[in-house]
Amino acid sequence: MEFKCSDVSLWKEALSSYNAHIRSLNKQKPNLLSLDDFYQNQLPPLIRQRNPNPYITKPDLSKLMQWKLTRGKWRPRLLDFVSSLDETVVESASQKAFQSLPDISKAVSELTVLKGVGPATASAVLAAYAPDVAPFMSDEAMLAALGNSKDYTLKQYLVFVDKLQAKAKLAY
Repeated sequence: MEFKCSDVSLWKEALSSYNAHIRSLNKQKPNLLSLDDFYQNQLPPLIRQRNPNPYITKPDLSKLMQWKLTRGKWRPRLLDFVSSLDETVVESASQKAFQSLPDISKAVSELTVLKGVGPATASAVLAAYAPDVAPFMSDEAMLAALGNSKDYTLKQYLVFVDKLQAKAKLAY
């Protein structure tokens, strides 16, 4: 589907095919179903339960990283980096990031102090908490919205966010 498409029903139809697509990848990526369920259904309420100052834990971040790497390019060093992080540092950085929203640049910067967490992983953390503010910087979404998925910098993420937020405004 073309990103320029303005037919909301086609966008809803594409979104409704997500679960079937994830299930279709189960043979090549057997852990993807359970990891995707964690990211889509379990993690967001876990984060919200920790109000008034929400955060993610080191195990949350580790599982989120497994999900991200399973659905994209596998880079085990990133998991090693996350495994070596201190629990209190992860909680503090994520708490600061969530409190920084809607300032996406600041929120990403708060998370990227964590070794192994770049803008793409930071976007996944933020999207689990506030998907309406901070979209996940997936390869597929970057390719659709910007025409490439090679530049995983904060600057490129902000361009991506602006483009998706402008697109969302057209739907309402």
